[in-house]
Amino acid sequence: MSSMKSRRKKGGRVQRLTSNVFAMFDQAQIQEFKEAFNMIDQNRDGYVDRDDLQDIMVSLGKDPSDDYLEKMIAEAPGPINFTMFLTLFGDKLNGTDPEDVIRNAFACFDDKQQGYLPEEYLRECLMTMGDRWSDDMVDDLFLGAPIKEGRFDYQEFTRTLKHGSRDKKDDDVPDFNAQTQKSPPEVAPKPAKE
Repeated sequence: MSSMKSRRKKGGRVQRLTSNVFAMFDQAQIQEFKEAFNMIDQNRDGYVDRDDLQDIMVSLGKDPSDDYLEKMIAEAPGPINFTMFLTLFGDKLNGTDPEDVIRNAFACFDDKQQGYLPEEYLRECLMTMGDRWSDDMVDDLFLGAPIKEGRFDYQEFTRTLKHGSRDKKDDDVPDFNAQTQKSPPEVAPKPAKE
């Protein structure tokens, strides 16, 4: 993996040096990833495996092939616990183009430089140019995308792609600080010894 290095110590042992994946994200992002991980970890064993992926995809209305699931699992160099899950997302997100490059790619199709594209025009472009997308692929892209009155807001979409949702009430993720400031549960007093 690109984020892992190894160094040989005295005596021939190899010591792994991993980058601190938690430093790549802020607390709110880590909380959102934890929520997603918990949703995917259907059997609640602390690891995402093939069966977990199949269960979550079926619950989303998809019917993945065994080969597709195996390829997804094979992207990780080992068992997928939360730290590995976060590392995989960190690698994927750092592998994307910078925000301005993505925004400028959309802007090439925005002749009037208004910051949005007509939804049907974008659909047509995605399905007829370059690597042609299917109807289902475009539907997946548009699901949850900032589309109002038939206009795809590519500036907000790009910002959300790189930084997450701006409107926390749309996320359905409890505020991280509110969770950490809960008072401890009350403990019943021990009965007095006679």
